[in-house]
Amino acid sequence: MFDHQSGYSGGGAKRPPFSHSLFGCPCCAEALPALLETGNIDLRRQADAFRSRPDFPIARFTAGECLLVNARVMTMDPNMSEADALLIRDGRVIRVGSAEEARSQATDDALVIDCQGRTLLPGFIEPHMHLVPIAVLHLYENVGPFRYPSVEGALQRLREVAAETALEENPDAWVVGRQFDPSLQAGPSVLTRQMLDTVSETLPVFVYNASLHLGYCNTRALEIAGITRDTPDPPGSRFERDSDGMPNGVLQGGGALGRVARHNAAMRAHDISRACLDVFAHANAVGFTTVCDQGTGLMQGAGELELYRALRDSNAMTCRFRYSLGDQRAEDWDRSSVKFGDGDSWLRAAGWKIVSDGSNQGLTGLQREPFLCADSRGIAYVEPEALKEKVATRLEQGWPVVVHANGDQAIDNVLEAFEAARAVGLDPASARCRIEHCSILHDEQIVRIRNLGLSPSFLIGHVYWWGQAFRDEIFGPEKAAKLDRAAACEAAGIRWTIHSDEPVTEMNPLRCIENAVTRTLWRDPDNLLAPDEAVPVEVAIRAMTRDAAWQCHSDHEVGSLEPGKLADFVILDADPRKVTATDIGKIRVLETWVGGVRVFQADDQEAI
Repeated sequence: MFDHQSGYSGGGAKRPPFSHSLFGCPCCAEALPALLETGNIDLRRQADAFRSRPDFPIARFTAGECLLVNARVMTMDPNMSEADALLIRDGRVIRVGSAEEARSQATDDALVIDCQGRTLLPGFIEPHMHLVPIAVLHLYENVGPFRYPSVEGALQRLREVAAETALEENPDAWVVGRQFDPSLQAGPSVLTRQMLDTVSETLPVFVYNASLHLGYCNTRALEIAGITRDTPDPPGSRFERDSDGMPNGVLQGGGALGRVARHNAAMRAHDISRACLDVFAHANAVGFTTVCDQGTGLMQGAGELELYRALRDSNAMTCRFRYSLGDQRAEDWDRSSVKFGDGDSWLRAAGWKIVSDGSNQGLTGLQREPFLCADSRGIAYVEPEALKEKVATRLEQGWPVVVHANGDQAIDNVLEAFEAARAVGLDPASARCRIEHCSILHDEQIVRIRNLGLSPSFLIGHVYWWGQAFRDEIFGPEKAAKLDRAAACEAAGIRWTIHSDEPVTEMNPLRCIENAVTRTLWRDPDNLLAPDEAVPVEVAIRAMTRDAAWQCHSDHEVGSLEPGKLADFVILDADPRKVTATDIGKIRVLETWVGGVRVFQADDQEAI
């Protein structure tokens, strides 16, 4: 149980009550834009430099002819057809069916691959992630809860990194971690300089909270930054202090984080272009062939789009990329010429993203009633009347509108905005407008979503990672049971998807599918959260293939394996329908193909 007086949360850990600064949403954090600024990183300049380089690997985007046989092919077409052979030519699917049928259309030069009975699926599609933030953070060590369930485990990993770094004898080296999340990791709720001094007393150590609203550093980092007991707090930010007034290493807000982080020379040398390619490679390794950024421009405005275009021009991309423009930079976009549908099968504008509230675990999701653990109803990032105007304006301009809404009042506001748009003759349904996260859903809201033709996308990791906290601390059992109502939307005939929102949770489609199928809880494995909202595995797979393609306005080319579509697919070492549901996330991706080219192969797989 959560004690609101002492801040006690189960597992023996003493914590303060949930707060925006501790567990807020990274989407609205100032730390990453500030980090780029203090590191003198200009994404336009990086895009220009990337275009001029001859040394990056050039990916071959069309292959010749390939016949894959002895496979268990889940086509994910509207009939959920299955087959045992797939013929691809020049990057597209030519035939799906029996080996005899496929061979009848193959030429004598076709490369024949025996899949040895393994499962072959359309490439998974991630409908909601954040490319540039992941690429920026990619430079640093991930010490978050998905890898280290305890604070001590995270600290031990940083000690190992410090030992490795010391061997490099680089006088400018820093030890930097990311994704520390005290809402999920057992142990202290903050990392003080004294704790981080156990990592290293000679190297500067800096750790980002997963919310990106806080950071933590050791004594050496404070010394390099020149921060003492006499240093004033930056405007709108602060250095937390010990009883004697000395900063204790806990940094709150972008200003305080930037005062320390800007001294890290490695940040100034960070190549975001190559880091984006690394993000795509990681996406391939877990089975994604298309990903969609939901908030382009939030770091540096239109400079991000220039970076994307440079990546496309390089022919080095191994993952198709869709993006929604961030409304917070509306003035930048209104001065540009970008419009919905710009691009091609590799890079395309797919939506206009509005953030209407914060996060429920950060107590900033906008609620009808106060949170169980705080006298607060959250925050409206956009007031209702302004939201109506934004939705109508962008729909009129031809944009599919994508609105982030976590709390039930935020969802009410979003539905009212779309209803107002429809009342003046606009059509949210034909534009395939979406509600992102759409976390807490009441029955009457599901009816309104269906009537408007809207499509939710659920951050399904909320159930697994934070479900116990929602149930016991934040909402109570009755309201927590309304989280991520995939089955109810399915029953209502609503198209929906699931996503990771990386860096909030890590990209992994099979983990997301498992979460949707099982509704298990990380901290309470003997119980499920609203088990009636669990969906069959085939339905969860559809959400991450055909329906995700539809949401991203790409279903004409990807999302299912049908003749004429692009040859984007994955080969798995097990059929998700045949394993124990709680083992779906353990299935290994053996190969990932994009446009008829194999872009990932597991290390222990023999080359073709």
